[in-house]
Amino acid sequence: MNAMADKVAGALFRSGCIKFGTFKIKSGAQSPYYIDMARLLSAPKELRVIVDAAAEKIKIISASDHINKLASIELKGALIVPSIGCKLDLPCIIVRKEEKAYGVTGRIAGADVAKGDNILFFDDVVSEGLSKIEGVKPLQELGANVKHLLVVVNREQGGKENLEKLGFQVHELAKISEVVDSLYISGSISKAQADAVLAYIKK
Repeated sequence: MNAMADKVAGALFRSGCIKFGTFKIKSGAQSPYYIDMARLLSAPKELRVIVDAAAEKIKIISASDHINKLASIELKGALIVPSIGCKLDLPCIIVRKEEKAYGVTGRIAGADVAKGDNILFFDDVVSEGLSKIEGVKPLQELGANVKHLLVVVNREQGGKENLEKLGFQVHELAKISEVVDSLYISGSISKAQADAVLAYIKK
């Protein structure tokens, strides 16, 4: 078992981030599980587990490919990325889903984006990968290099592969299959719950 995936699975379960049942997801399809990363805000110890794991992963990436800023898109990834930035002493950028029409306008909040910046894009999950493209585009338009994408959970629905075809390097803290395997082995979920998720990702 992947030790990092084990830690992530436990943190997501204890914080209530991962729920099992029947859920309508963004695409309109039905899913046997749902991940609400905002729940980490109510569980500081579990948030720390995710932040530490992400920071460790980014250190490994940075060892071979310099990263000087972190970015995410509102809402879920944006709730976590500042804590990762504090851990690594890296400036953070939040990409708004829509342009702000008053005050400091535009889609970029937080640190400025400079031409040539090497930005790692962080988010909560990857499904088909479409929202990642939407989040990265404003950074690229300002001249940033966005080569690496990091998510907490890969939902294993083709998103990682889709993004890699576009030239991105996609990293995950855990695959959903690893999460449910870990939770089943620890007795946190039933075999039926684990089997439902594994069957879903094989569709």
